[in-house]
Amino acid sequence: MDPSIIIKSAWEGYDKSKTIRDIEDISAMVSTNHVYRITFDDDDIIIAKLSFFGKYEHFKEDHRIIQALSNNLLYPFENLLSKSLLKNNRVYSYRYKQGKTDAWVVFYNPTRIMDRLPRRLNDEMIRQLGSQLGKFHKACSRAKNVLPKSSKTLRTDIYDLQRQLDKNEHKFGTAMQVDFLKYHCEQFLKNRSKYNMSSFEIIPVFIDWNIGNFSVTPDLELYSRWDYDWFRMSYRLLDFYFFSRVVSDAGDRTVFSYVIGPMMEDRFITFLKEYHKVNPVTADEIRFLKEAYRFFILNYVIKDGKYFFNEQYAKKLQAEALEIYLPSVDRDFDAEVIIKALGLSLV
Repeated sequence: MDPSIIIKSAWEGYDKSKTIRDIEDISAMVSTNHVYRITFDDDDIIIAKLSFFGKYEHFKEDHRIIQALSNNLLYPFENLLSKSLLKNNRVYSYRYKQGKTDAWVVFYNPTRIMDRLPRRLNDEMIRQLGSQLGKFHKACSRAKNVLPKSSKTLRTDIYDLQRQLDKNEHKFGTAMQVDFLKYHCEQFLKNRSKYNMSSFEIIPVFIDWNIGNFSVTPDLELYSRWDYDWFRMSYRLLDFYFFSRVVSDAGDRTVFSYVIGPMMEDRFITFLKEYHKVNPVTADEIRFLKEAYRFFILNYVIKDGKYFFNEQYAKKLQAEALEIYLPSVDRDFDAEVIIKALGLSLV
């Protein structure tokens, strides 16, 4: 697969009057998706995202929802999200199918970046970040009713994994490992009935909030957000695990893992207290954090990991999922500690 051929084909379908002079790969090299800086003969610059992860229909659907969200977010988040290029008033996406290659492209306006958070946050930064996410989630909630419908749900993704485990057992390890994964799928589906899920609001969530995906102002207000690989319409709880990693004592790591421990740290409780002040959470939502984490590991690490992460990370994370992450779900997370710290009703 020659990315330049795909990107040039995509651009010709958008505006063949402008000629591409240079295509520079600016990817983080962690995932199989690639990001390119496109420079034209007239020195204009855009960003291209090339993906073959997931399904094209979901890719197109997600970007339409994000574009509608970016247009309907009010101050101070009206310019937070990087915007896709439109053609005929719709997000332009391009699908390239040639032989075994099936890839798709979307173009963005370049994102303005202000300050990056440090690898390890101090207490004031943690509190400000909690408050900012609470305000951003409220803004997303206000916009949710004018967004296009989404076809993805947590259950449909887990059902898809269950089908794959039945159909292609050998792709997921030994028979014992496959049975272990099936058990956790069943636990996720069963445990949903323990909580008052009908009261959980469905809003746009971006999930992957590592510090390389957003920038802040000098006052630590959210300034810009990019990278929409794991975007979906779902429960706000899905955003919390990555923020627990951002505020963790260990801080941002070059070599990363997805252990559950950060959600039990005092630093994450500090974050949640500030979030709760501006956007109150319920005890059942905190209890569901465990299932949100279980879903993240099953869906993004086990089901899609080999397609999304580069081979080195995929193998590492999937091995750790079986040996560390999933065994820790019911053992190492105690929602009642957080519920008590937040002063929530135990009912």
